[in-house]
Amino acid sequence: MSNQFFWMSVLSLVAFAAVCVRRIPEGQVYSLRRVGGNTRFVGAGVHFVLPLIERVSHKMSLAGSRIEIPAMLGSGEKCEASLYFQVLDPQRADHVIESVDSLLRARASELLGSKAIPSDPLERRLWLKQSLNAEVRERGLLVTRIDLREVS
Repeated sequence: MSNQFFWMSVLSLVAFAAVCVRRIPEGQVYSLRRVGGNTRFVGAGVHFVLPLIERVSHKMSLAGSRIEIPAMLGSGEKCEASLYFQVLDPQRADHVIESVDSLLRARASELLGSKAIPSDPLERRLWLKQSLNAEVRERGLLVTRIDLREVS
């Protein structure tokens, strides 16, 4: 009886240890929220996570992301923008990572519809990129590239 109890204990400890090990892929950062409200960030590799105390709240890709934005230029022309952005600081980006798509969409549409937008396509992309980066840089994000296409 005690031998069976011993093996059941060993098996349950091995199963618990297997559940606690979390492998995080290259180019990603996980935000782990603890029961008390504390947050810790873990990068690529194998990490020990306590399943009942910590949970993964956000998975952030450091490689970059892309969103499509349909917009109307200030001159009345329709255009589509492909906006590429990247997470630079996971601690600051953790607060806005769930709403970053809608934040960038709304602000880019607003800027594209502005009367102050330059008429030259190269200047327009540069101006839009600088304006967006001025707003999202303090949130730990960086707009890396913007492609604008006019739609007929």
